[in-house]
Amino acid sequence: MKKTSLKVAALALLALASSCGQAGSNGQLVGDQTRMNYRAPLPIGMVYVPSGSYKMGASDEDIRGRNDATIHTVQLLGFYMDATEISNQEYRQFTNYVRDSIANTILGNFKDNPDGTQRLDMKHPNYKDPELQDQLAAMYVPAEQSGWGVKEIDASKLYYHYSTYDYVSAVQHPNEPKTKFMIEHGIAGSTERSIYPDTTVWVRQFNYAFNEPIAQQYFWFPGFNKYPVVGINWLQAHAFCDWRTRMWKNERLKQRMYTESYFRLPTEEEWEWAARGGRNESPYPWGGPYIINKKGCYLANFKPQRGNYAADGGLYTVPVDWYAANDYGLKNMSGNVSEWTESAYFGGSYNQMADINPSVTYNVQEGEKKDKPYMSRKVVRGGSWRDVAYFLQVSTRDYEYQDTPKAYIGFRCVYTETVPALSNRRPVRK
Repeated sequence: MKKTSLKVAALALLALASSCGQAGSNGQLVGDQTRMNYRAPLPIGMVYVPSGSYKMGASDEDIRGRNDATIHTVQLLGFYMDATEISNQEYRQFTNYVRDSIANTILGNFKDNPDGTQRLDMKHPNYKDPELQDQLAAMYVPAEQSGWGVKEIDASKLYYHYSTYDYVSAVQHPNEPKTKFMIEHGIAGSTERSIYPDTTVWVRQFNYAFNEPIAQQYFWFPGFNKYPVVGINWLQAHAFCDWRTRMWKNERLKQRMYTESYFRLPTEEEWEWAARGGRNESPYPWGGPYIINKKGCYLANFKPQRGNYAADGGLYTVPVDWYAANDYGLKNMSGNVSEWTESAYFGGSYNQMADINPSVTYNVQEGEKKDKPYMSRKVVRGGSWRDVAYFLQVSTRDYEYQDTPKAYIGFRCVYTETVPALSNRRPVRK
């Protein structure tokens, strides 16, 4: 009797499963009906940059970049990009997460929740318990050693581990074990690899200058919340993108939604296309050729005239939402801080790349920096508060070493829309 009932139940389930995919088909080809309709997500703080084609490179004579950035046509898939540079407040969400995660790991709170979904933050009343404070003592700098007479979090202990899958290598070497291409980046230990911004850049990079106040307050003080985060090297920017992706995917999976892409740094081709804002022949995001509007106001934060840094309204950096956006809704694509891109810097890279979704990247392996230091050069774009107007041009490219933080380099993220928005103009069938 039991066997008969089990067989009936199994047949019923099989019939239900087979009917779900064919419901309402009436024997016709209607497609798979088991998947919900797709609607592209809109990450908060991002704007959409449409697919398109443009001539990459200077629209006028560029003596400095004539061999470095030759003019050529590229086509790009649409993507989302942060409307502003990543701010101190946004980056602190990352450092706070890492801080809390390390504390919870020490306390064993990840035992039942390895993804950290039920994590307690460091401001929770439970953390004031003397016993817990003793367990977390290794995370702090004692009051007598802090320089301020107050116990503080030891920023050098804030490290973030993550893994990325090298899909290109896996495709090119299909017979190798896939795990061989899981590259683990340990962001820990040294100043260059810590996820906490290097606030000493304000002092180390400007000799014979009194920059101690800004160095001591820039990242943590609420008055600088909306200022762009600086002192971040290329590796740290990558770590931030990975964390942001994990946070985004975890939340969407909870809601049973698709997680079709990930956050990353833009390629320099994407950056230039976005910065132009549809003005393909203009030297600046706002058009050009001038850097002052009709009222005599500067249109970006840079080094105007012969070094009058304050003439544009900001002696150093300014808030990320200052100055008008370009036609795509992106602010400060020129000036304020230069921005890291995913692209490796090679003089002749423009002559090697593909014409659709081009990307010239190179991941420096252990020991290569010493033998081939040029391999660790990454393209930075946009110019900064300390640069002259030439570096504000959307076609100008510069570089910095991937493990070197600066007081004038920040970043913003992109998110590729794998199902691009189609043009209103449909192709005519022949």
